[in-house]
Parts: sequence; structure tokens; C-alpha cells
Amino acid sequence: MNFRIFVLLISSSFGLLVAATDYMHRANFSVAALIFIAISVLSFVILLNLFERFVYKRIRNVYKLIHNLKLGKDLKDALGEQIADDPIANAEKEVRDWAKQKASEINTLKEQAQFRKEFLSNISHEFKTPLFATQGYIETLQDGLIDEDPDIAKNFLEKASRNLDRLSYLIQDLDEISKLESGIIALTIEKFDVVKLIKECMEDLEGKASGSNIQIKYKGKANHPIFVKADRKRIQQVLINLIDNSIKYGRRNGHTSISIYPLFEQILIEVTDDGLGIEEKNLPRVFERFYRTDKSRSREIGGSGLGLAIVKHIIEAHEQNVNVRSTEGIGTTFGFTLVPAKNV
Repeated sequence: MNFRIFVLLISSSFGLLVAATDYMHRANFSVAALIFIAISVLSFVILLNLFERFVYKRIRNVYKLIHNLKLGKDLKDALGEQIADDPIANAEKEVRDWAKQKASEINTLKEQAQFRKEFLSNISHEFKTPLFATQGYIETLQDGLIDEDPDIAKNFLEKASRNLDRLSYLIQDLDEISKLESGIIALTIEKFDVVKLIKECMEDLEGKASGSNIQIKYKGKANHPIFVKADRKRIQQVLINLIDNSIKYGRRNGHTSISIYPLFEQILIEVTDDGLGIEEKNLPRVFERFYRTDKSRSREIGGSGLGLAIVKHIIEAHEQNVNVRSTEGIGTTFGFTLVPAKNV
């Protein structure tokens, strides 16, 4: 309600009260009517002046300050600028918006706190598992096993070495993702044939795939080059991580396929396996650091748990998109986009 209407109602009510009191004593309607009009007008003028001077003006100044500080102006400019709209209604809206914003910020902080808690728990577990295992093997060797049974001692040394390798990969990936998140690593954009790069990555992982009897196939014309503009080294890292992931979680005697789909202004690259797939509820979290859909199997397979998070950061650093879709019992497809060289 406009404050002038509010003042008018108050003054009219006061005038009516005085006029009614006078009428009860005099029983003269004309005099009572004149008193009503006079008292109402006088009360309206006085109250309006008081409201404007002591209430409305101050609320208006408070609103100006809130409004302009939100726009990033300094205190002097914020107090000096004029606001033409109804300050009471605007102040109410600003307070409501501020309350919604703070509620959203509080929810975000809670989510971040939960994420940090999970992250610290995960990283602690990731470090402790290979560290304690290595410590156990070395202590057993120190107790004399290396002289008593050289074959078992050699096996223990190999296991300790694998656990140390896992620690090394974990530290390297943590350093990598830290640099990616902070923007320390600058992209070196160049034009290159992504088909040729895919074939190189397939050759690099062919030995690992054969260990699980998994065939890696490129679904496209091998001799038909497709040029993109991106950081070749980083895209190679993305492809290696995705293909390696498909081998780890693919079905034995299965297949991994890499496909390219030219879009209107982008190139879509997909890596597909025919493994067990991922539950739908887990899909939104697969790119989180250390998130594993099957923790026991994942740690048995190895890896740092940071591969997909690194993939996400690299693709987003190129201002492109990465996605995943999966069906349990059928398989999983990871896809990402790149910019064709001709559109750059």
C-alpha cells in the first residue's frame, strides 16, 4: 500500500473520531462535518510531513545504499544517487532477494563442506592403502624373509613396487588436477589430425587391452583425417584416460570402440565399452575426484581415481563439453566435443 494512502486513512479515522465525539455533544451534523474535514486535512498534512521527514526519507536512503552497494559502487556514490521508485516496496524486494541469495549461499557452503569432508576421507584412504601395504611387505622382508625364502621375498618386493607406483600416480594426478583447477597449466592450441591421434592412443593401449582379450576398434575411415584445434598433448591425455577406463571396466573378451561424429560447429568423439555399465544414480558423480561406483573392484583394478576428473577439467579448459551415458549390463559411453579447425 502507498504510504500516502496509509496517512490519509489514519488522518480520516482521527478526524472521524473527533467529529463523532463533537456530534455526540452538540448533535449538529454540519459542525461535525466541518470538524471532520478540518481535522482530517490538518492531520493529513502533519502526518505526511512527519512520515516524509522521519520515516519515508530514511527508508529511501537505506534503500539507495543497499541498491547501489549491490551494483558495486563505493559508499559516497551509493549515498549520492537518486532512486525514483517506491523505496518501501523496493526495500522489501531487496530484502527478499537478499534472503534468497543468502539461503542459496548457505546451501552451497554446506555442499562444499560435505565435498571437502568426503575428499579428505577419500584421499586419506587412497594414500593409506598402498602405504600400509608397502610398509607391511618391507617389515616382513626386514624380519628375515629375504634370506629364508627368496622367491616369496621377490614377490613381496614386486607388490611393494606396484604399491609405490600407485602412490606415485596418485601424487602426479593430484598435482595435475591442482594445476588444471588453478589455471597454472596453459593450453597450447594447435591444428592436428584427431584420427591420427586416436590411432596412436589405440596402439599405446593395445597391450593392456589384449591382457583382458578386449579389442579396440576405431569406427570410421582410418585414412580420412579430421582436423581440430586444441592442445594435442592434453587431448591425448583425455583419450588415454577414457580408453584405459573402458579397458579396466569393460567385459573380458569384449570390445572398446572409438567413434567420431561431425556436428554443425563441433566434433563429437565417443569411447564406448560393453562392460557392466553404471547405475543411473551414479552417473552425475562419475567425474568427481575419487568417486568410485564400485570401490572394492576399483581399488583392485588400480588407478588414482582422478582420471575422469582430469578429463573433465581438460575438456572444460577448452570450453567444450564432456558427458557420459550408461546402461547396466550393456555398457558405457563417454563423449566429448572439440572445435573443427575450419571453424577457428
